[in-house]
Amino acid sequence: MLQPAENPLLSETQIEEIVDRVAARIAEDYRGASIMMVGLLTGAFVFMADLARALSRYGVRIEEVDFIIASSYEGTESSRNVQILRDLRTDVQGRNILLVDDILDTGNTLLKIRRLLETREPSRLACCCLLDKPSRREVELDVEYIGLEIEDRFVIGYGLDYNQDYRALPYITEMVEK
Repeated sequence: MLQPAENPLLSETQIEEIVDRVAARIAEDYRGASIMMVGLLTGAFVFMADLARALSRYGVRIEEVDFIIASSYEGTESSRNVQILRDLRTDVQGRNILLVDDILDTGNTLLKIRRLLETREPSRLACCCLLDKPSRREVELDVEYIGLEIEDRFVIGYGLDYNQDYRALPYITEMVEK
């Protein structure tokens, strides 16, 4: 039976530091520009909220926030069948888009969403992921902003879930066999 590990992989403080570091890098690249943040739900909502506040502290104007709901997971594994369950409500043509996701795993979902957004002709499109598991990558994908590379572990907390549970944990830990 899978249960959360007792000790966090990333504490609240460590996550705050990662978010601040990523926001500082984005702010350098978008100095004087405004951006539209597009989040991949449901996992990215906590990271995206904290990132938006951090970007604002660095003087980046967030002109709009919208979300796409995509699904590709069954339990702890990617099904590789990416389905868009909810699309954007807003036109992205000619805008600076920051696509935000919680974790970069196989890359299939993020690549599909990135390609979809590219067809809508944004002025600029960049991707930002809190966590990256490069050992799991199945597709070639450039992600401009990565918070932290991690080993191949199934992690939960801070928006990341296991069957829709554990998203509200303020830290990140892994699911372990108990």
